[in-house]
Amino acid sequence: MIDIKTGENHCQHWDDISSCLVETTIQVISGKWKGIILYHLLDGTKRFNELRRLIPTITHRMLTLQLRELEEHQIVQRKEYSVVPPKVEYSLTAVGETLRPIILEMKQWGEKYQKVMLTKQKMS
Repeated sequence: MIDIKTGENHCQHWDDISSCLVETTIQVISGKWKGIILYHLLDGTKRFNELRRLIPTITHRMLTLQLRELEEHQIVQRKEYSVVPPKVEYSLTAVGETLRPIILEMKQWGEKYQKVMLTKQKMS
């Protein structure tokens, strides 16, 4: 995996390149909030405060940080309008859009997992 900040290849000495590719994916979308942000952007462009309303437990600072990281990885694009008050919109890039099936599969997996866990709780 190439570190976008340093240009260093962290996987050049790994024997299994597949593991490195999984690490790359996890690094780009990992974190408590990125998956949730991406899920909400699947519906289309959102303004910053729209995302805050959709994810009420995220702080302003954390949303800003997560969006910046997604921008750095070219998953999300930020469009700023020169109006008063300032207007900023976020949307998926073409690369970000390729995460759609992964995010939707994660949602489906979560639904199945919750059902299994609820069933186990009821049985105990």
